[in-house]
Amino acid sequence: MAREFQRGHKAKISDLTQGTDLYVGVQISAPGLTFDISCFGLDANEQLSDDRYFIFFNQPKSPEESVQLLGAQSGDTESFRVTLDRIPANIQRLSFTATIDGAGQMSQVGPGYIRIVAGGEEVVRYAFTGSEFSTERAVMLGDFYLKDVWRFAAVGQGFDGGLDALLKNFGGEVAEEEPAAAQPPAGGAAPSFAPPPGGPAPAPAFGAPAAPQAPQPAPSFGAPPQAPAPAPHPMHGAPTVAAPLAPPPAPSPYAQPGQPQAQQQPQFGQIPGQAPGQFPGQFPGQGQPPGAPSPYGQPAQPPYGGQPQGAPPPGMPQPGQQAGAGLQAALQPYREAATGQRWTPQNQQLMRVDLAMGGASVLARQGSMVMYQGKVDFGYKGAGFAGRIVGNATGQEMQLMRCSGRGQVFLAEEASHLHPIELQGDGICVSAENVLAFDESLQYEVRRIEGHGIPGGALFTMQFQGTGTVVVKTHGVPVVLPVTPTTFADCNAVVAWSAASQVILSSQVRLRRNAYPGHSGETVNLQFRGAPGNFIVVQPYEV
Repeated sequence: MAREFQRGHKAKISDLTQGTDLYVGVQISAPGLTFDISCFGLDANEQLSDDRYFIFFNQPKSPEESVQLLGAQSGDTESFRVTLDRIPANIQRLSFTATIDGAGQMSQVGPGYIRIVAGGEEVVRYAFTGSEFSTERAVMLGDFYLKDVWRFAAVGQGFDGGLDALLKNFGGEVAEEEPAAAQPPAGGAAPSFAPPPGGPAPAPAFGAPAAPQAPQPAPSFGAPPQAPAPAPHPMHGAPTVAAPLAPPPAPSPYAQPGQPQAQQQPQFGQIPGQAPGQFPGQFPGQGQPPGAPSPYGQPAQPPYGGQPQGAPPPGMPQPGQQAGAGLQAALQPYREAATGQRWTPQNQQLMRVDLAMGGASVLARQGSMVMYQGKVDFGYKGAGFAGRIVGNATGQEMQLMRCSGRGQVFLAEEASHLHPIELQGDGICVSAENVLAFDESLQYEVRRIEGHGIPGGALFTMQFQGTGTVVVKTHGVPVVLPVTPTTFADCNAVVAWSAASQVILSSQVRLRRNAYPGHSGETVNLQFRGAPGNFIVVQPYEV
């Protein structure tokens, strides 16, 4: 059964199939539009250093035929044959793209996909729709990339320019006069390769999917049987965002013990308390309780036993409470909040994790434990030699401890505001400086942000992906902003962003201006791009 990917998902090819001779199909269409579907063979610097590995309509195969353009067949707008064990060592990434030939926008396209077929069976599919894009004229669909072993990533990133701009982005050169488009070879690829017939209708003897009577492919490679492309499931066309853990609703800002509260389930990607279609103004996991939204610029009700605005300070009698009511009444607002969840904020600066729930260990920043209950073991979590090298080179190094056992651990650091973010198979990028703890079941790696005009030419961040929770810490109350084509953020103030966002380093440094003393101090910014639903998180503090 084929695996359904969402944007940002990655997997080893060996986890999808044992084959290395693969069929890649792309389906994309829009009324009145034509598309150029291409493959860029990139080097370790993600540049097209050898233009013979730009596979498109006028150059249908690479020199050793490890990548071949096959044409439209089996319901696909365009198809490729990729033989991974024949790709030369200098090619470490294959990027499959689609561009509009002429006028038009990617927001006009209907449901489409990129899929991988091995031995005649579809093993993975990434589906997309035009609602994920706006005025872009190109889209980067998916990548094969070499990281110890070959892997596949569902990209789904829009690109403002057309094919020429995309070629320049990868370091290629555009010829002044390009020859007319040539039709793909009618015979397909090598003689041993036998793709299915490309007729507009399935074979007459075709029946149920369990017993298709289609031409059998060669043992080493098989294209999919001829059949209309199934419509993608609606959930996979939704933008990839982090789904927050909803705080338990409470009738008052104080947590009352012994009174379990029913949790309101928010819509996917929607912060509790926000009206549909309204982008949240506060970070997931932080803000007012559901049903009590506050407009921008207005203070929100502090959750989880925090002090409401205008209320007496801690230790003083509260409204409706008689003075001298006793020690228990004075401590009542600060008692432990137990909600039956694995991660429970006790207040804005203190987080509790119940290790008995879920069974997996928790990785936390060393020294962040302030108290624990039950039988809990704390161990050192080393990054390994390779991890130390990467951490030292990028600055994204975390000194971690492993918390395991059966008990509750309370975590905090320098009274920073804490925000639990629950990932449900999607991803989020967070600076290592802003990570307090996370479930060990999550996958994390250092991600590079390309750019020019700064020393080293790049910045780095941590990308978390999978199913679990990551706790992010901020200085003060952050703000969540939607990603638009004109969204910029100071690289020292940004905390996190959705993994599906496209990030570009923007430098305002000018050599002529640098010859004179003094400048604005805002020389390096991050520009964010992405489909609706992507977000960035900025704190009111510069590191």
